[in-house]
Amino acid sequence: MSLSNYQHTVAERFMRYVQIDTQSDPNSPSQPSTEKQKDLSKVLVAELLKIGVTDAALDEHGYVYATIPATINDQVPTICYCAHVDTAPDCSGKDVKPILHKNYDGSDIILPDDNSIIISTKRHPYLTQRIGDDIITASGTTLLGADDKAGVAIIMDLANYLIQHPEVPHGAIKILFTPDEEVGRGVNAVDMKKLGADFGYTLDGGERGHLEGENFSADAAIVTFRGVSAHPGYAKGKMVNAMKVASTFVAELPLHEWCPESTAGKEGFVHPVAMEGELEQAKVTFIVRDFDTAMLEKHENRLREYAAAAVAAFPGSSYELQVKEQYRNMKEVLVHHPQVMANAEEAYKRASINPESISIRGGTDGSRLSFMGMPCPNIFTGEMGIHSKQEYVSVQDMEKAMEICVHLAQVWAGK
Repeated sequence: MSLSNYQHTVAERFMRYVQIDTQSDPNSPSQPSTEKQKDLSKVLVAELLKIGVTDAALDEHGYVYATIPATINDQVPTICYCAHVDTAPDCSGKDVKPILHKNYDGSDIILPDDNSIIISTKRHPYLTQRIGDDIITASGTTLLGADDKAGVAIIMDLANYLIQHPEVPHGAIKILFTPDEEVGRGVNAVDMKKLGADFGYTLDGGERGHLEGENFSADAAIVTFRGVSAHPGYAKGKMVNAMKVASTFVAELPLHEWCPESTAGKEGFVHPVAMEGELEQAKVTFIVRDFDTAMLEKHENRLREYAAAAVAAFPGSSYELQVKEQYRNMKEVLVHHPQVMANAEEAYKRASINPESISIRGGTDGSRLSFMGMPCPNIFTGEMGIHSKQEYVSVQDMEKAMEICVHLAQVWAGK
């Protein structure tokens, strides 16, 4: 199978999609967290219907479901390709102005709307592998939205190609576009029965060749400190300031281990992400991460030790630690379905790409979907510098990822 004569639509689609503001909101309780995410989802449904994907639909929760019909009569597993439409709250996604840098020459990319934003090979060494590619960036005042509109565009280009080429043998292929991945609620309301897929692949990875079948297991932890209130003019021997207890607790956390700033590879960490409080009560919110799920409890017990030490320094104070499960390492599911990764590796090789197994130091919709009954590793898209104004993506990376998805559908069909 060759795509040499196919005119890819992925770059054109991507540059349109990123101009639609789809930023999600971690402080909103609604589903989806922002209605504007549906603005892109409605566009995607209309385009899928125009392509010829006749069952494309958007539900009230912001999910797009669609089916590319099988072109063979054999009974083969149904696979799903998934990407998320929302962009991260970390950086503005409003009024994105995408810029196409044709035939990238390896020099620093100075963004025109803010010349202080420079995408350099020193800070982004992967760019040295993409010399000669067409690179898309934002203009310097926003993120780009390659995370994960690159994945969205790849899947849309795939649908366009497969509908145009019914001679390509494959089973039924499901498409799922989700909201709110960036705020950890990407699959909260997915209807797995409606989706109807046996196995899946998210398109939300980085460098070309990366194939991700493992991710952090994750908990959220809240440590609540309680003090004793008293009139400040008559507080001697009476007042215990909960904010000071919490501050002492945070100040004692390690600086050179056990934190994101000093860990890499397979090392886990505990990370304070928010503090709030007043005299009587103060809270510190953490994310707890490790590839070994059993280590989460050990990390949380270590937090208790630091909290107890802080409380001991302030007689009359107390603390409580609450833990909430967030997601788990997809490898715990994938290990029971080795063909999911094996078939992806074969598809990479058919596309002349050497697959490199990578562990994600983060989460993914694929992790949650794996534990919901659809084993789901992650395929690269070329998205780099994510959640920042230095975000960029290679057009050729997106095109290669789309080619891999075509091969992968045929591998699952035994063709």
